Amino acid sequence: MTALREGDYGSRMAFPSDLEIARGATLRPLTDIAAESGIPEDCLEPYGSGAAKIKLDAIDRMSDRPKAAYVVVSAITPTPLGEGKTTTTVGLGQAFKHINKTATIAVRQPSMGPTFGIKGGAAGGGYSQVVPMELLNLHLTGDMHAVTAAHNMCSAMLDAHLFHGNELGLDPNAITWRRVLDVNDRALRNTVIGLGGRLDGVPRQTGFDITAASEVMAALALCTDLQDLRARLGRIVVGYTKDGTPVTAEELKVAGSMAVILMDAIKPNLMQTLEGTPALVHTGPFGNIATGNSSIVADRVGIHTSDFLITEAGFGADMGAERFFNIKCRYSGIAPDAAVLVATVRGLKAHSGNHKIVAGKPLPEDILKANPDEVHQGGDNLRKQLENMKVHGVTPVVAINAFPEDHDEDLKAIAEIADEYGARSALATHFADGGAGAATLAEAVGEAAQEESNFEVLYPDDMPLRDKIHAVATKVYGADDVEYSAQANRELDRYESAGFGNLPVCIAKTHLSISSDPTLKGAPTGWTLPVREVRASVGAGFVYPLCGDMRTMPGLGKIPAAAGIDIDENGDIVGLS
Repeated sequence: MTALREGDYGSRMAFPSDLEIARGATLRPLTDIAAESGIPEDCLEPYGSGAAKIKLDAIDRMSDRPKAAYVVVSAITPTPLGEGKTTTTVGLGQAFKHINKTATIAVRQPSMGPTFGIKGGAAGGGYSQVVPMELLNLHLTGDMHAVTAAHNMCSAMLDAHLFHGNELGLDPNAITWRRVLDVNDRALRNTVIGLGGRLDGVPRQTGFDITAASEVMAALALCTDLQDLRARLGRIVVGYTKDGTPVTAEELKVAGSMAVILMDAIKPNLMQTLEGTPALVHTGPFGNIATGNSSIVADRVGIHTSDFLITEAGFGADMGAERFFNIKCRYSGIAPDAAVLVATVRGLKAHSGNHKIVAGKPLPEDILKANPDEVHQGGDNLRKQLENMKVHGVTPVVAINAFPEDHDEDLKAIAEIADEYGARSALATHFADGGAGAATLAEAVGEAAQEESNFEVLYPDDMPLRDKIHAVATKVYGADDVEYSAQANRELDRYESAGFGNLPVCIAKTHLSISSDPTLKGAPTGWTLPVREVRASVGAGFVYPLCGDMRTMPGLGKIPAAAGIDIDENGDIVGLS
């Protein structure tokens, strides 16, 4: 079941930066990539030489082509170190041509807030990147800005409605619709608007979220076509009347304008990897309060382009993959054939709870020492995530993402954990070696995808919301039970009465633990999931219980990435990572 490369992975000479590697790439014409993928040339809308929009007509025109094996890439619960999930997605996509197969990858578009903040960009890394990386990380084709504009159009119409008499009877204290911006700005989390004279609007308290957290973004990611998007936008609830009746964007007469603003944004973006593998980049819904997955529309195109369609789910398998299975696949109707779980030695050692790791600071010396027992200790997290794949009937493959400082005995410990659960595993060095470094992983994924799929969602549509929450909490998170606040119980009753009970649930909790407590590592047991509040993204199509303090507008650190990004004397971008 296990494929490990013998010998010390060893140290390497000074490694070029991601930006230097990306700049050295020779890009293939996107028309050639599209032609090889079966995408009609007249369905391409070029945005310079680095990206192109794909018209939605391509979906119907490609429907008679063979269907790709559908593979989702997830990971152990993330640590501040990062486990290289996007890099693995790209590397695996590149690897298939090394075993004489074709692949297409589908990934989210990065938000510029984190790109200029502490996280950096999201193009992959090393020799497994989507290029041009500057274009991917900065604006791309403007989809983020279109979502921002559509969302804020609704906000403006809502406040104009209040100003002009509030015929719909919105309770100013029960307005749930805020504004968005694709910038990390903590000062905008809570604001008061409408200050000034009488003509400046109705004063009220509100705030800003980051664009990735917009329900418009989630609706764009989960729609199947333009008419479906239009319907979802109309169902968005912006607030409630004093008797608790929901008020929608359709009633505000703004849903049509929002759809018009998004007519280009709904088209997936075609790019490529360093090795010329097709990359569909589309939408970027927040991973804490939304699905954290790229779009259904992109997958509907990609599923007919190659032998394998590789898509990525945000955060750990208890978050992004669970939502991929129970929300995205539910709406798309496309069932996965296999799943990849990315694990690293240092990530599993971090889950042992023996090390204090701080983002941006050097690793503790002890974590770099050989200690397979510690890998097994932290391996409880990997074990639980393997169970989470199997509870959905999906065959998992463990991608052992190797780093130069890793020791053979530590890498073998990860393979041993996979063997315990009857899962395939493969060592991968795609960061340094590109697609060739993930060829063994590609072979393992190909074998897994050939097995009979037993995929099933965790709960049916007609199950009550509380039972859906309980199913995810106990079967995926490992909780003993769920505890609801009085407010959460009232909100659940209201949503059931309003007809929202058939929606899937998207539990908003910390991504730093399988539990709701970010300090608990590994696979905690003997705990209860606390639901303090429940909100409904009716337009996007899910109900989201809040199980902690979710920040939907990040802040900048003391020295954010923005401080080091500039333009040099040649007009080239420097400092982007």
